[in-house]
Amino acid sequence: MLGLLALGACQPTVRVEPPKEPITINLNIKLDANVRVQLEKQAEEDIKANPDIF
Repeated sequence: MLGLLALGACQPTVRVEPPKEPITINLNIKLDANVRVQLEKQAEEDIKANPDIF
């Protein structure tokens, strides 16, 4: 009986602690993709407006 009480008292604890360094989110990939899509659309429009450009 004493053994069961001792095992019941030794339960693992879980701690939630904030990180020591700030969390950074890098958005460079999304911005590059957006610029690329805009440039591709502009290029398509320019080619349609001037088919003899190339």
